[in-house]
Amino acid sequence: MLSGKLVHLIESHWDQIMSRVIDQVRHEPQMSHTRALVESELHDWGQTLLQNLGHWLDAGNEEDLAHKYEYLGRLRCEEEVPLHESVHALCIIREKIVDFVEEHVFSKNTLELYAEEELERRLGRFFDLLTIHLVRGYEHALRRIFVAPL
Repeated sequence: MLSGKLVHLIESHWDQIMSRVIDQVRHEPQMSHTRALVESELHDWGQTLLQNLGHWLDAGNEEDLAHKYEYLGRLRCEEEVPLHESVHALCIIREKIVDFVEEHVFSKNTLELYAEEELERRLGRFFDLLTIHLVRGYEHALRRIFVAPL
């Protein structure tokens, strides 16, 4: 895994990355519901995700990841955060991770370019899984709302 050093870079600078994420959420007009969430909650979710990124990217952790992000999806539904904003927030996190890595890889030799590409591919699959589980949890919460007796 050539991207291991890059994963460590992300894990050790998670706070800087999440500051960028929170800043973008604050300025995105279409993120009004997400913006209303307590900043510390967004920060804590980001810390859990980014500080342990190597663990999450390893095979065999999907069940734990599924539980966490299905819970997050249910929570966002209960908080009445639109699904598109919840998915958009994950997209912003991924974008800020990639931007951060690109800014901090100074020499662009062939091996480092390959490691960056490998990381982007792994992040793409990883964030696809996060999105699937987030949506699954959101849908589960919606079904409970619509099926619940009045």
